[in-house]
Amino acid sequence: MQSAIAVRELTKKYDEGTSGTLALRGVDVDVHPGEMLMLMGPSGSGKTTLLSIMGCILTATSGSVRIAGVEVVGLREKELPALRLAHIGFVFQGFNLFPTLTAGENVELMLDLKGISAAKAKRRAHELLEQVGLGEKYASFPADLSGGQKQRVAIARALAGDPGIILADEPTAALDSHTGRTVMEMMTELAHQHGRAVVMVTHDSRVLHFADRIVKIEDGAIATQNESEIVPAGLLAHNCSQTPVSLA
Repeated sequence: MQSAIAVRELTKKYDEGTSGTLALRGVDVDVHPGEMLMLMGPSGSGKTTLLSIMGCILTATSGSVRIAGVEVVGLREKELPALRLAHIGFVFQGFNLFPTLTAGENVELMLDLKGISAAKAKRRAHELLEQVGLGEKYASFPADLSGGQKQRVAIARALAGDPGIILADEPTAALDSHTGRTVMEMMTELAHQHGRAVVMVTHDSRVLHFADRIVKIEDGAIATQNESEIVPAGLLAHNCSQTPVSLA
């Protein structure tokens, strides 16, 4: 099975001060379609830097990063947005919704970037919000939504481009246990039932049982990997007993 993300000998150096800071040092990791992989480590360990390079937000200093088979290290800055748009959806701790746009308009914005017509984008936004249980919130502004509802809008927006890869940075950190579990059920279903490769940075010990694999990073290097047997999407069993949320 081809990896959705393949990282080899990855280094990242921030040129600060006289010597700079080596944030990542020789990182090797693969992420597979249908897998929920969690990145863990202390603050400053390099996990968010790794996620950002996987998402083509930051550029690597050296090494190799292949996204859906495409080498991204060495690409020009102007070539990265198209790659992100084609393959990657993002879910952030702070939701990153535009406060002056409704829930529906936040989702439509991603569809507009994909070149989809306004009428089709509106229909698709309605469908996506229905899938995350927020069909009635299409016209609501972020200020009128709870934290869990905002995060579900963010998931709908991430799915709008039909990406093969979902990258999530602390998506449950601002949520209570019940709401965080609902969000994790959605994220897990995206991997197990819909074949997305899901990579999530987390400090939240409440959600670790959702992981197929946990990669721990310390001082910019892989400390441990809890390897799982990767099997084709759809054959992976949900590793918790809760009823999954439908994300057709």
